[in-house]
Amino acid sequence: MTPLFDTLRTLVGSAHCLTDPSATSPYLTDWRGRYTGTALAVVLPADTAQVAAVVQACAAVGVPIVPQGGNTGLCGGATPLADGKAVVVNLSRLRKIRSVDPANNAITVDAGVTLADVQAAADGAGRLFPLSLASEGSCEVGGVISTNAGGVQVLRYGNTRELVLGLEVVLPDGQIWNGLRALRKDNTGYDLKHLFIGAEGTLGIITAATLKLFAKPRQTVTAWLAVASPAAAVELLSRLRSVAGDRVTAFELISRPSLDLVLQHIPGARDPLSQAHPWYVLVELTDTLISVDLAAVLEAELATAIGDGAVLDGTVAASQAQATALWSLRENISEAQKREGVSIKHDIAVPVSAIPEFLDRAGAALEACYPGLRIVAFGHVGDGNLHYNQSRPRHDENAAFIARTEEVGRVVHDLVHELGGSISAEHGIGQLKRALLPAYKPAVELELMHRIKYALDPRGLMNPGKVLQGRRAAD
Repeated sequence: MTPLFDTLRTLVGSAHCLTDPSATSPYLTDWRGRYTGTALAVVLPADTAQVAAVVQACAAVGVPIVPQGGNTGLCGGATPLADGKAVVVNLSRLRKIRSVDPANNAITVDAGVTLADVQAAADGAGRLFPLSLASEGSCEVGGVISTNAGGVQVLRYGNTRELVLGLEVVLPDGQIWNGLRALRKDNTGYDLKHLFIGAEGTLGIITAATLKLFAKPRQTVTAWLAVASPAAAVELLSRLRSVAGDRVTAFELISRPSLDLVLQHIPGARDPLSQAHPWYVLVELTDTLISVDLAAVLEAELATAIGDGAVLDGTVAASQAQATALWSLRENISEAQKREGVSIKHDIAVPVSAIPEFLDRAGAALEACYPGLRIVAFGHVGDGNLHYNQSRPRHDENAAFIARTEEVGRVVHDLVHELGGSISAEHGIGQLKRALLPAYKPAVELELMHRIKYALDPRGLMNPGKVLQGRRAAD
């Protein structure tokens, strides 16, 4: 591979073509530490032209490519396989804010710009970029789009897919497709950008994006509430949306075991309420108008819910600092779980109305099979996305339980499928769930995915071993 290495060093500079194991190791393991691969090299191009040149060089000699952003993914989608045949192309040096257009409510940025920096650039222009994730300080635009990440404000603004106006993509043969159109209407044929959103780098490398901006809220109300049950939470969401509509920006369900892990592992975390309850919701209402008193709207509805027994206790943030503290409890659940140890994780979606049934039936089924297990359940009630994770409270018993991941997953995923849900809501497929797709996706749907993959990447060089298994039988 010396000729390829020489070419890559010439293209990006020797300092940005890494082959020494001590230099490449941070790029070869996923955030959870579940997957570790090997690679011929890790290349960090500086711009789209360099990305295209690197892809062309690799394609010329049949070397696979693994696109990578901030490496915060949770399914191993940006981690190379163990065979060591691929080159990792990390986009973190593509950091330009190309343009901000407040009049068109649009921003165009490189793929390596962090989500937090997009938010800051929008804010500086008097606008809001609403996508918000716990990893927003380190996750990058290219990866966020490639996994169609959701976050906590999908209820109001939609998934990443709804926030993308245009893309620039380097295709598997090294061609550059410039689809950076800041249009709300463009009915000139297939909307190609949607092929690459959620494709996890298997069809091409996203190098830039044009994203939607919105008016900044002028008032925000945040509350932490104890609810009688998940059914009560779903009913409360319906009530709030009836009176406040799209002003309900976020509505997060949090189980007591989830909160307990945060209180145990995150310094400075404090329980917002004086007594423990089995379920909580974190509610946020926002508005661009100040003529409507959102706090009064929320408090009036809560008074009714408390009278009905649906809401048991709660606190409304009296300052931005208090709101931030409440959100930190929700946003640190994943980090607290990581510090606690390995767990079996499920990122699933069901219809909002089916959330209570899923939690009741899944919990009963798992407890019957694995008495005494700990279930950490939390997620975005407004869009039906739950993070549903299991482990043993005793660390000395957990390894044996984790070894049963496949059978535990079957209990959860079979019920999700029965309820008309999805086995992956916002984290993608990657390596983690690739083998599960044939059991839960219709054959014709999988065949269409394979056809698209083969049409754009007939040699299978782009992020091999992710999302789809093998090649079409007819290939």
